[in-house]
Amino acid sequence: EVAPDNEFEKRIRPEVIPANEIDVTFADIGALEETKESLQELVMLPLRRPDLFTGGLLKPCRGILLFGPPGTGKTMLAKAIAKEAGASFINVSMSTITSKWFGEDEKNVRALFTLAAKVSPTIIFVDEVDSMLGQRTRVGEHEAMRKIKNEFMSHWDGLTTKQGERILVLAATNRPFDLDEAIIRRFERRYLN
Repeated sequence: EVAPDNEFEKRIRPEVIPANEIDVTFADIGALEETKESLQELVMLPLRRPDLFTGGLLKPCRGILLFGPPGTGKTMLAKAIAKEAGASFINVSMSTITSKWFGEDEKNVRALFTLAAKVSPTIIFVDEVDSMLGQRTRVGEHEAMRKIKNEFMSHWDGLTTKQGERILVLAATNRPFDLDEAIIRRFERRYLN
């Protein structure tokens, strides 16, 4: 039985799109045939057949980065991936995560991952990821942003240790070089659109 949403999960719940409500498929995306084929193996199989990835040599991918110039279909591709995988799609933005109250940003990040587990299989999509998970060495960066990044990375890392957790972090950016190195390392695959 699934526990009811806590107050933080309730804030994020409107961002969840069930797979059957996503109106984009791979057929709607022209070109990118190699990328789509690669994603079939990398994303669809682990999300649809997690039994093949338990305790053996196969490990599901936990992070994919789509990058390229604006208007190349990164967000559309992300939605199509979720649709094809039969996964819920959670579109995360800074406004979803941030709060005016001290300490709630980290609780919102935690709620993002606990809600994703409840509605799994799930793709957590972070568009313009560089705005949320950019380099930690930026001059003048607010302490709250560092806490959000650390909390996000901590929960993302937790996905690799939980058997059967069917969650993938998928992100898009026009500026991959502005991402924190620790974030880039967590994207096991990167695709240029």
